[in-house]
Amino acid sequence: MTGKSIISARNLSVDFLLSRGVFTKNVYLRAIKNVSVEIPKGSFFGLVGESGSGKTTLGRAFLKAVPISEGEVHYNDGDVEYDLEALSKEELTEYRKRAQLIFQDPYAALSPRMTVRDIIAEPLEVMGITSSRDETDERVRDIAAKCRLNLEHLRRFPHAFSGGQRQRISIARALVSNPRFVVADESVAALDVSIQADILNLLKDLQNELELTYLFISHDLSVVAHVCDHIAVMYLGQLVETAPTRALFDAPRHPYTKALLSAIPSLDPDQRGKAQKLEGEIPSPTKPPSGCKFHTRCPQVHDICRHQEPKLENAGMEHQVACLRWKELLAE
Repeated sequence: MTGKSIISARNLSVDFLLSRGVFTKNVYLRAIKNVSVEIPKGSFFGLVGESGSGKTTLGRAFLKAVPISEGEVHYNDGDVEYDLEALSKEELTEYRKRAQLIFQDPYAALSPRMTVRDIIAEPLEVMGITSSRDETDERVRDIAAKCRLNLEHLRRFPHAFSGGQRQRISIARALVSNPRFVVADESVAALDVSIQADILNLLKDLQNELELTYLFISHDLSVVAHVCDHIAVMYLGQLVETAPTRALFDAPRHPYTKALLSAIPSLDPDQRGKAQKLEGEIPSPTKPPSGCKFHTRCPQVHDICRHQEPKLENAGMEHQVACLRWKELLAE
C-alpha cells in the first residue's frame, strides 16, 4: 500500500481467557491470529467477513480496547506516535482523544437519561479537553452542525429521534474530541437502506472536512464498495485477502472472497440464483481446523490445504492473498 500508514500491525494476535485452570493450564481462545495490515492515513479502509470472523475484535485491538497478546500495533498520525502494546496510562489517555469508535446500534449506544447535548459533551468532560462550559457548548454546537443536527435537537432526549438521527448523534459524540482515526463498527447495519446511504455520505463528507481515517467494519460488501478505497477480507481471525476496492471486485483471488462477492444481490434476472453457496458454518475459534482455516468449506480444497497453513503473499498491484492454490485457480 502506498502512502504513510496511521495504523501498522505486525503479527497481531488477541487471546481471551476461557477458563482458568486449577490443576491444568489456562484455556485461551485466539480470536485474532498473526494479522499484519497497514491502514494508510486519510483512507476509508474496509474490513469484511462473516459474523464471528474477528472483525470487531481487530477494530477494538486498534483502539486498545482489548488486550494485545502478541505482535505489534503502531499508531502514527503525523503529530504523535504510539506503540499500542506498550502505552503508559498518560499515553492511553491521549490516545483515547485521537482514536474513537462509532457503535453499531444507535438505539443501545445512547443513554436515554441524557440530553443530546450532554451525550455529545461527555467525552470532552471525561477527558478534560475543555476548561469551561461555554467552551464545551461551542465544541458541541460545532460538531452537531457538521453532523447535520439542529441546535434545537441538543435539548431533546434520544427517544425523540429516528435511527438515522440517533446515529448522527453517535457520530457527533465520536468526533467531538477531534480524533484522527475512527473505527466504524457496522455503523449502518441497523438502519434502513435509504438512511444507510445518507449516513455513508455523511461519513465521507466528514472524512474530507476533518481529515479522518476510517476503519469501516461491515459484513455487507455492497455497502463497503460504496465508500471504501481498500478492503481487507477476514475469516476466523485471519486476513485472507486485501486489495484496493476496484481490484478486489474485478479480480478476487481467494475462494472465500469470491463466495462473498457472488452473494451480493443482483437486479439482473439472469444473475439471480447464481450465488456460490458455502456449505456449513464458520468453525468455532475454540477448535479451529488445521491447515487453511477455510478448507472445511472451500469448493476448491485439495489435500495440501488440510495440512499447510497459507500466508499472505503479494499478488501484484497492492493485492495480497492467503491461498495455497490461488495461482492455479487464476490459470483455470
